[in-house]
Order: sequence, then C-alpha cells, then structure tokens
Amino acid sequence: MNGKRLFIAIIMACGIACKQQQPPQVKERSPRQEFPGLFEAVQSAHVFPDSKTFADCTPQAAPATILQYYAKEQGAAGFSLAGFVHNHFIVPTAAAVHYTTDTGQDVIAHIESLWKVLKREPDTTHTWGSLISLPAPYVVPGGRFREVYYWDSYFTMLGLKESGRTDLIESMIKNFAFLIRTYGFIPNGNRTYYLTRSQPPYFALMLQLLISAKEDRKQELLTTYLDALEKEHHFWMKKPADGKTGEHLVILPDSSVLNRYYDRGNWPREEAWTEDINTAKTSRRRPAEQVYQELRTCAESGWDFSSRWLADGKTLGSIHITDIVPVDLNCLLYNLEMTLGDAYRMKGNTAKALQYEAAAAIRREAILRFCWDPKTGFFRDYDFKKGARTPVLHLGGMYPLFFGIARQGQADSVAMVLKRQFLYPGGLVSTPVETGEQWDAPNGWAPLHWMTISGLLTYKNDSLASDIAGRWARQNIRVFKQTGKLLEKYNVKDTSLPGGGGEYPNQDGFGWTNGVLLKILHMQQEGILNIAKNIDTL
Repeated sequence: MNGKRLFIAIIMACGIACKQQQPPQVKERSPRQEFPGLFEAVQSAHVFPDSKTFADCTPQAAPATILQYYAKEQGAAGFSLAGFVHNHFIVPTAAAVHYTTDTGQDVIAHIESLWKVLKREPDTTHTWGSLISLPAPYVVPGGRFREVYYWDSYFTMLGLKESGRTDLIESMIKNFAFLIRTYGFIPNGNRTYYLTRSQPPYFALMLQLLISAKEDRKQELLTTYLDALEKEHHFWMKKPADGKTGEHLVILPDSSVLNRYYDRGNWPREEAWTEDINTAKTSRRRPAEQVYQELRTCAESGWDFSSRWLADGKTLGSIHITDIVPVDLNCLLYNLEMTLGDAYRMKGNTAKALQYEAAAAIRREAILRFCWDPKTGFFRDYDFKKGARTPVLHLGGMYPLFFGIARQGQADSVAMVLKRQFLYPGGLVSTPVETGEQWDAPNGWAPLHWMTISGLLTYKNDSLASDIAGRWARQNIRVFKQTGKLLEKYNVKDTSLPGGGGEYPNQDGFGWTNGVLLKILHMQQEGILNIAKNIDTL
C-alpha cells in the first residue's frame, strides 16, 4: 500500500463525518480565568506549598464578588493574602486524610479497605469550584489527587475487578463516557483546568476489562459505548485543514499517519503555575509560551516528566514532546481501532468494522517501521522533526508486547534488554537514565510494571514476568510493612530509599499501586505467576 492510500485509509477509519464532529464548546472557566490577578498573586506568593491546592480551592461566593473584595482590601494596611484566601475559599484536604492504616491487616485486606476510602459518590459540587461533577461513583488515586484521573483509573480497575467491584468499574466507565459525550474527549482529570488536554487513551481497555468480567454482556456494552469510543478516536484523529501535521495527528514523509500528544494551551499549568514559570526561564532560546505548551503536553502523556521528552536528555527546559511520536500512545490507539472494529461487527456494520480493522493494521505496520530499533533491540519513540528514533530507552517500549503488535523475535530481544538495562532489586526503572525527574531512574511505577508483566506473558516469557512481578510486589509490601502506606512510586534501585524526584512529594493511597499489586497477588495465587520468594513472609 503506497503512502497516499495509507493516509486515505486512516482518514476513512476516522469516519468521513470526523471533520464535522467537533467537541461542544467548553463553557467551564478555570480558576485562572475566574480570578484574574488574584490567582497569579496567590500562586506567586506561594500561599500554599503545592500549586495545585489553590487550583482546587472552592470559592465561598461568586468569583466577581470575591474579586470586588480583593480589589477593595488588597491595598489596606496589614492586608494578608493568605488570610484573604482562607476567608473566601474552602481549602481542600488530601484524599484519605482521616484514614489510619490498621497495622494488623495484611496488604490484601488493606487494599480492600482502601476502596471505600478512595471512593467518591456522584458529585454535587459548588457552582464556582474547579471540580467537574460526575454522575456516578468513582475512585480517586489518593493524596493530592482528589479527583478522578484518566489513565490511572484503568490500573485501579484491575484491582477493583479482583475485589469483585465490577459495579465501580462500570460506574467509572459511565463517567468517562459522560465526559466524552460532553466535551468530545476525556480530560486529564475532572477539573476545569484540565479541559485543554486528555491522557493516554485507555477507555477501550477499561471497557474490555469490564467485558472480561461480564462476557454475556459483550454485545450490549460495545454497542452502548460505541459512540463514546468513536468520539474519542475522532478527538485523536482530527485532521488539520491544511492536511499537514497538526494537534494530535502527525503526517510522516511517506504519508503514514501516527499520533502525538498535544495540549491546546500555551500558558503555565494552573496546578503547577510557579514551577512552569521557573522552567520557562531556564529555556532561553524559546518563547515562554512554547515551553508552557510543551510542559502541558507532557502532562497529557502521563509521563510528567522524563528524559524521554528532553532534547538534551537531562534538562526540563529542553522539553520537546510535540516533536515526538510516542510508541505507547500509538499502541493504545491501535487497540482503540481494533475495539471499534469489534463493536461495529457486533452492531452488524461490516463496512465500518473493516475500515477500523484496516486502520489498525496500517497503524501496526507504521509502529513496526518507525518505532522498532533493530540496533538496540527495543521499541523507541520517533522524532518526526529529526526523522530519527529518540535516544532514551523507556518502558513505553513494552506496549507493542502488551497489545501483541511485536513479532516473537522482537519480543525476545526486548526481554534481553529489560534484564540488562531496566531490572533492579525492586523491579523495573522507567528509564535507565537518572535526571531527578520522577519518570526516570531510580523510580519504578505500577502501570509500567503491569504493561510489562502482561506483555511478557503474552509472548510466553513467564519466567521473566514472574521475576519482575516478585521484585515489585516484595518492594510494595516491604514499604507497606515499614510505613503502613502504598505509594505512588518506588525507588527500585536502592530499596531502602523512597521514590522521589519531580515537582511534588511522593503520594500515598494509591489507586494504581493498589490495583496492580492486588492483581499480581491474585495471579500468584492462581498459579499464573510463579514468584520465587514467598512474599507473605516479609
């Protein structure tokens, strides 16, 4: 198939109506828009140690009223900005601030008890707050993350399924479908300041997870959420008017069509306002607005931040994620296209099913062509501006195994690279590079462990999958027994030290760690994983 036909097939799969289907006009205003001047003053003065806190505060009166008070009072003698904020806003607390670990529980019982703590009922939010109300119950990650997060939720759902809480899985899927139908995409999280970007597209995987527990409802579920699946695909596949690379769509020199991350905003993230301003100051060769957009776009990837996105491999100010075709993103979109094909077959529309299946096949060929690196024997991102694969190895390269895209020989090579460059006593580092960013060494993360373990099992590398699962589970449980907490990330190189790096402290709770650990422990009990050392004796 030549380049021109590749492009046409992809656009057909997007649906001819894609160009007519635009997301509804977003009416919600973010805190920066609601409180001009006051918002910048509070963040610049560091009234709260964490920039996200003020973005999550609930105003106690209409924004216009609060701004009138601010204009009147700010010039008065003895005016306290912190006092003003506490008088006019409700300051949020951590997701599980009142929860105390029962140290007599084992880790499975602890996780089971946490579902109630991290669960939120349907929202009845204040008119002026940044929280977007959701119609059904959901589970939050924990700590500073007081709202639902898109890609986090899939890994939390793994544990919910093991706990028999398919009711919560289904209600969270209903919430995500509500967001797609309302905004045309799933925002990073249910906050107004997240409405310029999404996150890695896991909605199809969530639906597949529910179907695996409710096989008798497969046709009903696929047809019920077909519109949401297709709208999400349209969001990622929106074609620029000039037919060139634009927003999430990347047109490569041979006319192959792949995707990148892209945030529409070019101002500092409201939840990291001063941090972004400081980063922009370190990037002297680019306008601040360009740096802000790169930082925001990186937040859409979920990997905020990592050496995989840095032009010099070490400095955040050199971030250039919009130049990069991420291998993991395109594998997720391959799965979305395959799911759409399945859904249309269930509906009896063979023509549409064939369109999406053809698009998925073309995407698979492009992933193998642009992202497989035979020299290192690993899957990499592709820098379409340079016309070359990016230099940093990372666990996003495991997604072609998770989705069965890789050839067997490629999967065998990837396993060898994992053992040589990623594997440490506590599990796998996200990248072998140490930069001080949280998505680099020495940190390991639950979602990347799950994608890796599952991918290895897909290619019958059960021994390495079990070894990795055992190291990760033991590190999770070791820290739990020491601290009573399950954390967002872990130091896997030196297991005596905590995970760290990045722009905020390590959080506890923690949704995706709970979900992946519970899944691993149940797979051990079922004999799917053969974890050598008895983790229950730790």
